Amino acid sequence: MNSPLRQALIWLMLAIAALAVAAAVFVGYQVTQAPPVTELKTTKVPEPSVILSADGKTIGRFQEQRSQPVTLTQVSPYVTQALIATEDHRFREHHGVDWLRSIKAILRTATGRMEGGSTLTQQLVRNLFPEDIGRSRNLGRKVKEIVTALRIERIYTKDQILEAYLNTVPFLYNAVGIEAAAHTYFDKPAIELDAAESATLVAMLKGTNYYNPVLHPKRAKARRNLVLAQMLKRGVLSQEDHDLASAEELQVTLTHQSVDLDMAPHFAAHVRKWLDDWADTHDRDLAREGLIIHTTLDSRLQEAATKAVERQTEALQNVADVEWSAASMPVISRTLDSYAQASKAKAFDHFWRQHPTLLADAARRTPDYRQLIKAGNTPAAALISVQGNAELMAKVRTSKTRLEAGFVAVDPRNGAVKAWVGSRDFDDEQFDHVAQAARQPGSTFKPIVYAAALESGILTTRTYVDTPIAIRLGNGKVWRPTDMSGSTGESMTMWQGLVLSKNTITTQVMQDAGLPRITALAKAMGITDSELDPVPSMALGTSPVTLLEMATVYATIASGGEHKQPYFVERITDKQGKEVAVFGPNKVDRALSAETVNNLIDMMRGVVTYGTGTMLRTRFVPEGDLAGKTGTTQNNTDGWFMVMHPQLVTGAWVGFNDQHVTMRGSYWGQGGHSALLLVGDFLRTAFKQKLVDSQATFASPRRPPVTGNGEWNPTSDEVDESAPLLDSEGNPITTDPAGEQPLNPAMDNDDEDGGAPKTSEELDQLVNRLGRSSDNRPVLSPPPVPERTLEPTRP
Repeated sequence: MNSPLRQALIWLMLAIAALAVAAAVFVGYQVTQAPPVTELKTTKVPEPSVILSADGKTIGRFQEQRSQPVTLTQVSPYVTQALIATEDHRFREHHGVDWLRSIKAILRTATGRMEGGSTLTQQLVRNLFPEDIGRSRNLGRKVKEIVTALRIERIYTKDQILEAYLNTVPFLYNAVGIEAAAHTYFDKPAIELDAAESATLVAMLKGTNYYNPVLHPKRAKARRNLVLAQMLKRGVLSQEDHDLASAEELQVTLTHQSVDLDMAPHFAAHVRKWLDDWADTHDRDLAREGLIIHTTLDSRLQEAATKAVERQTEALQNVADVEWSAASMPVISRTLDSYAQASKAKAFDHFWRQHPTLLADAARRTPDYRQLIKAGNTPAAALISVQGNAELMAKVRTSKTRLEAGFVAVDPRNGAVKAWVGSRDFDDEQFDHVAQAARQPGSTFKPIVYAAALESGILTTRTYVDTPIAIRLGNGKVWRPTDMSGSTGESMTMWQGLVLSKNTITTQVMQDAGLPRITALAKAMGITDSELDPVPSMALGTSPVTLLEMATVYATIASGGEHKQPYFVERITDKQGKEVAVFGPNKVDRALSAETVNNLIDMMRGVVTYGTGTMLRTRFVPEGDLAGKTGTTQNNTDGWFMVMHPQLVTGAWVGFNDQHVTMRGSYWGQGGHSALLLVGDFLRTAFKQKLVDSQATFASPRRPPVTGNGEWNPTSDEVDESAPLLDSEGNPITTDPAGEQPLNPAMDNDDEDGGAPKTSEELDQLVNRLGRSSDNRPVLSPPPVPERTLEPTRP
């Protein structure tokens, strides 16, 4: 062998030896850093992270909530079978590390297909020693994890390891361990979990947020069925049992365990979900590190919002209870107190007599019914048994007819969320009606339509004829949007169309602006998560959106046309006050021109001064520069009210979770009389306590009403704003929720706008009383506009 080759080999051998020594030193060091294994429990007392409001009040904590530890005999065998079949099918064979699986995982990861190779024992190590092991994807962590897993396997039996794993594995909603998870998601102990339920919980271990069965049921069901398939493959589930379990729908009943959420539980839960993602990305343990999360919430505004929701929804519940109590709807003075005095009426008695099928369906959804079916009862026998339980059925009826609400307030200057109420009571309803519930927004969507028209160059003085409209749909049917008061045949400016919430006018504005422009603008203004259906009825608010999205839209207007996505966390610090992360406002994108904003705000000032939102002024807050919009969907299913102030945008939704249940009367069923109560109550407190500056004004100048020909006959209505159901000939089906009789356009229409004028004479008196500026623009004499049948912009 020549000298150069020999020298190369020597150097290569020396390099290999040096690497081996370095590797040995590295591994040896990591072994010394691996935690000692004395007993299968955490060795340090965790210190929970705390969520604070902007003014330093505690909103919530990331305290782990463990139920009493359970033994394997107290856990359904389906759980252990699903766990081993899916996560570690050679669990009984290896000694802590599945070397074959690890090598396969390395090779597949090298080809770009990420795959984990950790055993249940290694996962247990991460659960037990998060601070000692860490979660960073590096070689040091992996060595310590392997060493600790091998130590555990030498000391403890497989059953002890499995038991410790099931008692320490974290789930969402503050549940740690299989017992807490069983109670949280299925309201039962772990021993009673069936195959489908066990597979659902095991499926979450792949990614608790991603496979959350509450928020992502389709995704969770697909993953659950994959777990069931693995159980079939490993021979722990028969083909028949597999098929039955796979066909089941997710039967999740979210029941929060003891959670330390203080003044704003839905807000804290939303923040927690966002922080969970942040913590996973940055390898932080929020339940143990004692971090301080500083949010944007104002505790004073939050308290005002909570009290407003409590007071006004209780009053509205009285209304619904009384109005649905008898076949002949009680004629009561239109004051909320009168309904409270009539509370002896049997709540919703008439409603349930009219909807026996709905009640039977609700009975079938109870855990009691499912248990009877699993016990071998026929569906008919199980239903009779459940319906014979008077106490249970009373709870079912009360739950179905419980009025719900959502409320949110956002600072339009930076997008900071200042108040958030997700339901009437978190203990009764954890579902969040601010960020989770997507409902038809009704006329609160209309400002987007008018903004699109203004952006396209149409002036607020543009006139339209209030006449019946027909739009041919792509399926050959005809959509005929209507207003409760019918069509007047009069010319009306675009300004009047929005103030009076006229569907016939809005439909024509939509045609002139174009659906593509409206859809794009809605997204640019803040509807970023909900899917909009670009059909003509979208202009009247038929595409479901969340309350938070609508608040974002109105904040975009109030901020001068700048879209700022709402944010809720300012910064995160450690226990010593050192900043860990800083967030602050999101980026700004311009969505509307300044001229469009000026005109739009002025038009929406008219809503609360002359139109459908006048109750805000007459009953709650006569002062302040306010602009807003009411919204009501078909059959009074959803009531909305959105209002803008230069420093605060506030929105509320009122309705029932089951959309078969609605407010019966058209007066209290309107957003201008239901959701408006919540917002008005809140703003009255905010102004009185000087939490909002009542002297602040928009940049948009105040302008006199644009009345076209000077003869304005405003009949404000908010009922049936959504696209009505069509019969086979394309005509709207207008029956009330009980199916009793056709709706009378004049029924319950007296004073429905909270005191808005009904004739041109009344309007003139109102305008003169409120004051008309000296620079009133000349009266426009619009040319006659013929009736027209509008064709859709797109099929």
